Amino acid sequence: MQEREVAVKFEPSGKAVFVLEYTRLLEAAASAGLTLDQPCGGEGTCGKCRVRFRQGACEPTQVDENAFSAEEIAQGWRLACQAVVVDPAIVEIPASSLLPAQQQILVRTGDVSPTETSPAVRKQYVELRPPERGDDAADLLRLEAAVGPLETDLEALRALPEKLREDRFRGTAVMAGGRLVDFEPGNTESECFAVAVDLGTTTLAAALLDLRSGDQLAVASRLNPQTAFGDDVLSRIEHARRTPQGLNELHEAAVEAIDEMIGQLAAEAAIRRDRVYEVIVSGNTTMQQLFCRIDTRSLGEVPFVAATSRGIRAGASRLGLNIHPRGSVFLMPVIGGFVGGDTVSGILATGLVDEPGPALLIDIGTNGEIVLWADGKLAAASTAAGPAFEGARISQGMRASTGAIDKVLVADRLLLNVIGNVAPVGLCGSALVDLAAELLRHGVLAPEGRLRAGDELPGDAPADLRKRVIALDGRPAFLLVDSPQAGADRAIRVTQRDFRELQLATGAIRAGIVLLLRRAGLAPESLDRVLVAGGFGNFIRRSSAQRIGLLPPEIERRRIRYQGNTSLAGARLAAVSTAARQRAEELARRTEHVDLSCEPDFQTAFAEAMIFPEA
Repeated sequence: MQEREVAVKFEPSGKAVFVLEYTRLLEAAASAGLTLDQPCGGEGTCGKCRVRFRQGACEPTQVDENAFSAEEIAQGWRLACQAVVVDPAIVEIPASSLLPAQQQILVRTGDVSPTETSPAVRKQYVELRPPERGDDAADLLRLEAAVGPLETDLEALRALPEKLREDRFRGTAVMAGGRLVDFEPGNTESECFAVAVDLGTTTLAAALLDLRSGDQLAVASRLNPQTAFGDDVLSRIEHARRTPQGLNELHEAAVEAIDEMIGQLAAEAAIRRDRVYEVIVSGNTTMQQLFCRIDTRSLGEVPFVAATSRGIRAGASRLGLNIHPRGSVFLMPVIGGFVGGDTVSGILATGLVDEPGPALLIDIGTNGEIVLWADGKLAAASTAAGPAFEGARISQGMRASTGAIDKVLVADRLLLNVIGNVAPVGLCGSALVDLAAELLRHGVLAPEGRLRAGDELPGDAPADLRKRVIALDGRPAFLLVDSPQAGADRAIRVTQRDFRELQLATGAIRAGIVLLLRRAGLAPESLDRVLVAGGFGNFIRRSSAQRIGLLPPEIERRRIRYQGNTSLAGARLAAVSTAARQRAEELARRTEHVDLSCEPDFQTAFAEAMIFPEA
């Protein structure tokens, strides 16, 4: 049954969502794309997720009363991990309560304090003495006397004489790493921008950044159009290999989409596109090579070798991106054939190596990347989870967009949350995880992934769950929404095959975790932190993920921390800090790439991980 949903608006971002009554505010904020700082894992012990209800405040909990004064409570202050949504609400989130990667750009190198922004691209306004008799220094030397030594290409040099004289040798030098990009009339120091891009297998996300302050000015996201050629990297590698124009098609699909997003960002922020001087791209190894139109055949054959592991720099115009004519693209360094720049971004953005205790970074998506930090060493592996978490290969699955069921709860009956507060048309990955967890808890789904039916159903299972187990093509299925309540005039059902797809995806990631821990001689309980990254990972409930084994059930829930889109966060760091780029190169080189397929216990571990944990 679809329940009444409540509107929540967050300030100062202006983002708004609809959620079920009694949804935790922390989850509502995550649905709006806002990740709050919660180092205690939502237990209410750190007090970092402070928010203020301007309207619709819930009753304070005992934890709130311990954290705030009576006056603050009266003013609407609550901890987001404790607060629930009971009425339409307006909630102010202070910058200090957001995850650091979302509120400011920090560069951490061991015990060194965060540094200020130091982007590769910088601008300097100058007023030069025009040439005259007795002072016939060359134009470039005259400029270098004011801004320092410069390298220049022929195109920039051709344009320099006219631009210097356009406003009597007054203007703004645009430089990137000691290279002259342009000389612009007037003072344009305030117009210096870059775009950070998360080039995901299934989705794309981009952020427009002010390089002077590091502030994020606008964001955009969309489906990766390469999905038309296959929903995972192996199918795209195969398309590029067997189709004469396959590599070009995949390259152009990604570039055109990103170029459109740049235009969207520029329009939203009301800036000129030619004031964007750099694009930083973070993706897995295959995605980055396809973006650059680099042959990917070696990534589809043992031993899965990348063309390069270093960061790649190229001219933006040569790749087809419409920014400044002499702007550039930087792609993050990679670790191995299937552990790419997005993983390096994750290690960088989360500060994984900045604390001594063992920690696990898990990026849950079409390709599941896992990084273990233990005893001063980094080890990383990739697992082919497939697109089930993104809603693909699920009979009525869809992305987390309007009309998608994104949350499932069971009290005495089934409760559903639908994105956009509309009639549901399908379900996304987080809802599938929730449903499997709830059905396991009530014995409707067996640990081996089989839907029980008829006399097999436990007698103490809620009657509402029992009646929803139906027959579909002679096999059990679970009815989420009957056709009269569905938005597409058809019932929404989850089939036995859908649960198998979830098992495959979950088993792949779980097996990777088990093997990395086993190689290091660690038990899951010994981990100090489990950092969950990725667009999907940010929206799953920890209790559900642990119940199905996607996250280790043995770990205290407070140790599991959501990190948001760390691929995009790492690209943002690289955009505003040359030190962060150097740090990324160092992290990539020091990380051991573990090929799980070569592990002797892989098949056994995978088979065992396919079984959902016992209660």
